[in-house]
Amino acid sequence: MAFSTNRNITRWIIIAASFIIISLILWNTYVFFQYFKSEEIAKMKIWTNAYVEFSKNINDIEPGSDDVYINEVAEAIVFDSTLTTPLLLLQNKTEIVNSRNITPYSNSNNVEDMKRDSAYVADNYETLVSKFSSENEPVVLENLNQTLYYGNSPLLNNLKYYPLALLLIILLFAAVTYFFYKSSKTADQNKLWTGMAKETAHQIGTPLSSLVGWTEILRGEQVNPEYLVEIEKDITRLQMITDRFSKIGSMPTLKKADIVEETIESYEYLKARSSKLIQFEMSVPEDILYVDLNKQLYSWTIENLVKNGIDAMKGKGSLKLAITSDGKYVHITIKDSGKGMTRANFNTVFKPGFTTKKRGWGLGLSLAKRIVEDYHNGKIKVLSSEIGKGTIMQISLRLVS
Repeated sequence: MAFSTNRNITRWIIIAASFIIISLILWNTYVFFQYFKSEEIAKMKIWTNAYVEFSKNINDIEPGSDDVYINEVAEAIVFDSTLTTPLLLLQNKTEIVNSRNITPYSNSNNVEDMKRDSAYVADNYETLVSKFSSENEPVVLENLNQTLYYGNSPLLNNLKYYPLALLLIILLFAAVTYFFYKSSKTADQNKLWTGMAKETAHQIGTPLSSLVGWTEILRGEQVNPEYLVEIEKDITRLQMITDRFSKIGSMPTLKKADIVEETIESYEYLKARSSKLIQFEMSVPEDILYVDLNKQLYSWTIENLVKNGIDAMKGKGSLKLAITSDGKYVHITIKDSGKGMTRANFNTVFKPGFTTKKRGWGLGLSLAKRIVEDYHNGKIKVLSSEIGKGTIMQISLRLVS
């Protein structure tokens, strides 16, 4: 108990620490984003001021004056090739004066690239204005009657999506860790159940051999042959159960068999050993339907479904088995008149440990699912169920010629 409590505390500490680390990373990313954004806004203000200076009438600048130097600096800033911020300069908000860094070939010196760039900007300037306005406040150059629209630089856009990429990586890492932990836990459980099953088969073997010997002695004592026939049937059944348990953990061998015959044999055996208060019915085709089958494991599946139905009816009611075929698959349905279940439990009933009985391990349907789906490549499901009216279970197996 103490170990389990400490493990839960450790787990919550790890979760809390992970949450804090992620929050710090996201906060720092946000701070960096705001810092770089303010830097870009400052750069665009410098560019705007330089552009205004550069746009002054060059004829008004007297040679040798300080204005010449100022104009040269402004020209250098305006045509700075390191500027990566996309911008669009409009006259009267409609006439394109200048554009930069909008397309991949915006700064190309190739004539064809320049034409494509100009054509793209001309066709999409309204969309660009809307996009840039949502990212940054436009700058109005009142003296020139122009408006500057500019967006975020590629670096800023990448930084904006960085938290999403980081979260995705963290989620993927958490998913991989979870599935690894789950797979390891499932593998350990499988080893445990396999060991218990094989040990059970070994333990049953000794008294079973003794029962076979006692049967031979009883035969020599002239006991009623009908009694001996039933005892031998039970011994055969015990041998089959021992064989089932010994095969757990190993891939069973499938052989072509008539599913109708095997189902009838298993169903009739259970019928003969069940309460007389249960009305057993069977509807099967006369045709032979072949499937790849492991007889012992399939019989175990039918036994689990029938016993579950009997338990659901509390030993009194009707149980009907039907076999149908659609030409590609054979469908075996088992219908009981028990208490039924809600739709929410349709998948839950196949999970190990799930049971509605006061006594029971909740392994019957879990084993049935593994036998049908993992070993026979078939499908088992709750076909329908209604509270107070009963449940219909269905097994589907592929037919073979």
